[in-house]
Amino acid sequence: MSDSAKCPVVHGGLTNVGASNMDWWPNALNLDILHQHDTKTNPLGKDFNYQEELKKLDVGALKKDLHALMTDSQPWWPADWGHYGGLMIRLSWHAAGTYRTADGRGGGGTGNQRFAPLNSFPDNVNLDKARRLLWPIKKKYGNSVSWADLLVYAGTIAYESMGLKTFGFSFGRADIWHPEIDIYWGSEKEWLAPSDSRYGDLSDPSTMENPLAAVQMGLIYVNPEGVNGVPDPLKTAGQVRETFARMAMNDEETVALTAGGHTVGKSHGNGSAALLGSAPEGADISEGGLGWMNHTTRSIGRDTVSSGIEGAWTTHPTKWDNGYFNMLFGHEWELKKSPAGANQWEPINIKEEDKPVDVEDPSIRYNPMMTDADMAMIKDPVYLEISKKFHKDPDYFSEVFARAWFKLTHRDLGPKARYFGPDVPAEELIWQDPTPAGKRDYKVEDVKAQIAATNLSISDLVSTAWDSARTFRGSDLRGGANGARIRLAPQRDWQGNEPERLNRVLAALEPIANSSGASLADVIVLAGNVGVERAVKAAGFDHKVPFTPGRGDATQEQTDVQSFEPLEPIHDGYRNWLKKNYTISAEELMLDRTQLMGLTAHEMTVLVGGMRVIGTNYGGTKLGVFTEREGALTTDFFTTLTDMNYVWEPSGDNLYNIRNRQTEAVKFTASRVDLVFGSNSILRAYAEVYAQDDSKEKFVVDFIAAWTKVMNADRFDI
Repeated sequence: MSDSAKCPVVHGGLTNVGASNMDWWPNALNLDILHQHDTKTNPLGKDFNYQEELKKLDVGALKKDLHALMTDSQPWWPADWGHYGGLMIRLSWHAAGTYRTADGRGGGGTGNQRFAPLNSFPDNVNLDKARRLLWPIKKKYGNSVSWADLLVYAGTIAYESMGLKTFGFSFGRADIWHPEIDIYWGSEKEWLAPSDSRYGDLSDPSTMENPLAAVQMGLIYVNPEGVNGVPDPLKTAGQVRETFARMAMNDEETVALTAGGHTVGKSHGNGSAALLGSAPEGADISEGGLGWMNHTTRSIGRDTVSSGIEGAWTTHPTKWDNGYFNMLFGHEWELKKSPAGANQWEPINIKEEDKPVDVEDPSIRYNPMMTDADMAMIKDPVYLEISKKFHKDPDYFSEVFARAWFKLTHRDLGPKARYFGPDVPAEELIWQDPTPAGKRDYKVEDVKAQIAATNLSISDLVSTAWDSARTFRGSDLRGGANGARIRLAPQRDWQGNEPERLNRVLAALEPIANSSGASLADVIVLAGNVGVERAVKAAGFDHKVPFTPGRGDATQEQTDVQSFEPLEPIHDGYRNWLKKNYTISAEELMLDRTQLMGLTAHEMTVLVGGMRVIGTNYGGTKLGVFTEREGALTTDFFTTLTDMNYVWEPSGDNLYNIRNRQTEAVKFTASRVDLVFGSNSILRAYAEVYAQDDSKEKFVVDFIAAWTKVMNADRFDI
């Protein structure tokens, strides 16, 4: 497998992704992903606070309205069997199900399904109709409920209305107003292209390219007809297992979600997909933003075409029961073709009364069907045993499914501190990365004095605090300094954290935490602040770094080791480190990390320039340390970078010498990450600001602000 297949990054940092006037320069670094949600795109204004707006929401009334919606069939898009439950569950599922653990991107946390490309994914055919059915409710409640929350809540209420005792629900997902261009969905140029290009070896599902989790462009999970559309339940099982694992689900959760998702509703393929019009993003303006319209034949009710597979899975598709397993285990199955030509499995012998009725006429009955993924639930040995257990114990199945559904729909919502509403479960779940609250009443200045009295260097202090905080991912709000998990497995052994240095620093800081009553998480951040303040003073200025106490220390028991493995850094442009060389450039990797941390290009510039002169490079290398005063927060990085007395020349694998033009002596060495701040036109514009003679103090102030933003990125309690 190539290095690019192992590298969980956006793969969209270059301007050859998408058409623009920058196509003339396909290798230019594109900074757009750092500014994709500029405040100018938000119609609600910079002062809008969704968490505050939620306090106005009448959750009981909203729930009542959603229950009523489920059976209020509209003639323009009638409900199957008079119940929209199956449609709304698919809506929620496909919103939340795009989440992947590798980079934390995707999921239902932003309402991104409203925009391209998701709104036009082939797997999302006709979900535009579900969103339109929800519009009257969104209109009624306005800003007190976001689209992101509503899209996820609709499926939860749908299950509740059909008899499932749900595990709970939390509001708190704020809407975005522009597509999430940072999410890499794949390199294919056509929908549903064969999945071979996503794998180093198609027979080995683990070789699927990171950070992808779906097997083909335009799908949410796997191809329901089989690998590349060829039925083979055992091969499909392998792709199901890998796909669900990349979405943070184990085998039991995978079987529960597959079965629970197919206990209700149906697939639609009673017609020709060739008659469907363009997807919403490419449809004619007269379609009013809808897509896949069929103006040739009747295309609603029993004649709807979505996936191409046709039929329900169970006898009673509007009722939560154990019908899925009863059906799956109760019959032999054979391959058939749907009216739309899709591969599906149907029972060889089935009693008439066990067949589901027509969605419009209850006097008509049709064969149920199963997809290749459904057949995997009884053909794969591990899945088979779990399916047997669920079949034998329906109550256990319902409980596992309810919990798995809650996890699916809340995995990217972040820590429990962000949860809102009357149905938030009291139970603390390991995948929520629980962190106890820390103390706030200790004497911060006394702790700082104790830190200053150690023999730890500025580099020790700043590097350790940075490594603790840099794990934060704004995509799923995981990681960060809160919890001090840098001292726990697996983080304490990560190569990027320099374990030898880390253990030495922790050994000096832990006694301070124990004696002061402060959490170690707070002490680590305070230590970084002490280091920054030393560097500020060495540069000739006197500025304090803001600090808010209250971080807590998580325990090893509160830490799911396996789930933290995808957060391990394999690069850090801020500390000038690559675990190894990748096919993706070092500067693209830095953009990806910067976007995940929620920083702008300007903040990235400030932090890199400051970290270099402070001396925080991994392993103490001198790459990019363009100063004679290492340890002082000066603008030397920028003045050197913009000084025409120097010439840059390649000196090795992504390495460069900075040579004096007159003497030809090598003055400094640099990496690609260093030099991009002088070569990229936008980044150079920022660098020039700080290279100006009047910007020395401005640089210090801006660095402190960006540093504090990183240290507080995971402080949802302030």
